[in-house]
Amino acid sequence: MNCIAGASALAFGTNHMSLHALNPSAIQPRRKTVTVFVGGVPVGSGHPIVVQSMTNTDTANAEATAQQVAALAAAGSQLVRITVNNEDAAAAVPEIAARLADLGCAVPLIGDFHYNGHLLLARFTDCARILAKYRINPGNVGTKRRDENFQTIVRIAADNGKPVRIGVNWGSLDQDLLTQMMDANALAADPADARDVYIEAMLASALRSAELAEATGLGHDRIIISAKVSAVQDLLDVYRRLAERCDFPLHLGLTEAGLGSKGIIASTAALSILLAEGIGDTIRVSLTPRPGGDRTEEVQVAQQILQSLGLRSFAPQVSACPGCGRTTSTFFQQMAEDIQGYLREQMPAWRALYPGVEDMRVAVMGCVVNGPGESKHADIGISLPGTFEDPVAPVYVDGKLAVTLRGDNIVPEFLRLLEDYVERRYSRSVSAAGARA
Repeated sequence: MNCIAGASALAFGTNHMSLHALNPSAIQPRRKTVTVFVGGVPVGSGHPIVVQSMTNTDTANAEATAQQVAALAAAGSQLVRITVNNEDAAAAVPEIAARLADLGCAVPLIGDFHYNGHLLLARFTDCARILAKYRINPGNVGTKRRDENFQTIVRIAADNGKPVRIGVNWGSLDQDLLTQMMDANALAADPADARDVYIEAMLASALRSAELAEATGLGHDRIIISAKVSAVQDLLDVYRRLAERCDFPLHLGLTEAGLGSKGIIASTAALSILLAEGIGDTIRVSLTPRPGGDRTEEVQVAQQILQSLGLRSFAPQVSACPGCGRTTSTFFQQMAEDIQGYLREQMPAWRALYPGVEDMRVAVMGCVVNGPGESKHADIGISLPGTFEDPVAPVYVDGKLAVTLRGDNIVPEFLRLLEDYVERRYSRSVSAAGARA
C-alpha cells in the first residue's frame, strides 16, 4: 500500500484506526510478575492493572466508612483501603463489612497498619479474618523489636491466607537502616550522593522485608511492594530500580500528590511514564480533596490515566475542541459536558447490557475547521456551527455523514442518535451474532 492509499484508508475506513494502533511499541510490554490475589481480584502482569483507592473517614464510624467504600467501589475502585489505627477502628471492621454486604458491595477491603498493626491484628481476630490484605510499613512497625513485630503481622497473614503489601514510604523510612547505609557511603572511596543512598535505602527496606516475610512463612505470591515518594523524578528512579530487582507486583502511587490540578498533573506525569514502560500492576492516585470534595475523583483520575494510555477501558471517551475565536458561544462546551455526564450516568447499566461500550469514542466539536474530521474519526460525532457559520450540525456515524441536525433541539436529538447507536452496535444480540459468524 502506498502512502496516499494508506492515508486514505486511515481517514475513511470504518474501523477508525487510532495512531496508537500504528505504533504499539509506544507502550512497552508489562514487566513479568507473579500473581497475587486480593480477595477475588488478581494483581500482576498477567491481569489488567487494578485501580484502588482509600477512604478518609474515621474508620470507627462504620456507617460513614461503609458508605464511602461503596461510593469508591461504584466509581470503579476495585480495591479499597481503610485506616486501622486503633482498637475502635479494628473493632469496626466486621460492621463495615456487614454494611457493605447489605449494600450489595463486595469490594475487597485492605487494612492500612502503622505502629501497632501487630497488636491490633493479634487481638481483633475478626478484623484479621475479614480484611483481604494487610498493608505493612516496615519503617514504623516498631523500633527495637521491628523485625519481631513485622513477623507477627506476617504470621497472622499466613494463618489467614492473606497477602500483604510491603509499603515503604519516603517520609517514614527505617531510620536505622538509612543511618547504616549513609555511614557506609561516607566511608566509601567514591561516595554516592545522599539522594541515591536514600533511594537505595528504600529499596533495601522493601526487598529485605520481602525476604523476611518469605522466611517467616508467607508465600512469594502473597507479596506486593510499593516504595512511594512525593517527587516525580524520584518516583521514576525508585520504581525503575525496583522493577529490575524483583518479580513482585508493584503498587504505583505518588504519595502526598497534593491538591487539585497539581496533584492530578504530578500523578499523571509520574504514573504515565512508568506504566508506558510496563511498570506497575495496581495504581492509586493520592489526591488531597478540598473540604467537602468528592473522594471518588481519585478513582476517575486513575481510570483516565489507564484509558488515555490505551491500557484499559472504563467509559466512552468524549473528544471536544478547546474553543477559540470561531466559537464565541459556550454551547458546544456545555454540550460536551452534558454528554460526558450522560455517559457516566448510563455506564452502570450499559456495562451489563452492552459489552464493549466502554471503548466507544464520541466527538463534540465546535466549528468547521476540525469538526468534520474529528467527528469522522470518532464512532459517533457532531460538528456544531461556529460563529458566523451556517446553523447546521452534521452528525457522523462510523466515519460517514448520517444526518444533519438543525434548530433548538440539537442536544436531545443527538442523545437519541447516541442511544440508538449504542443499542445497534453493542447489544448482546449483536455480539452473539458476531460470535456465531
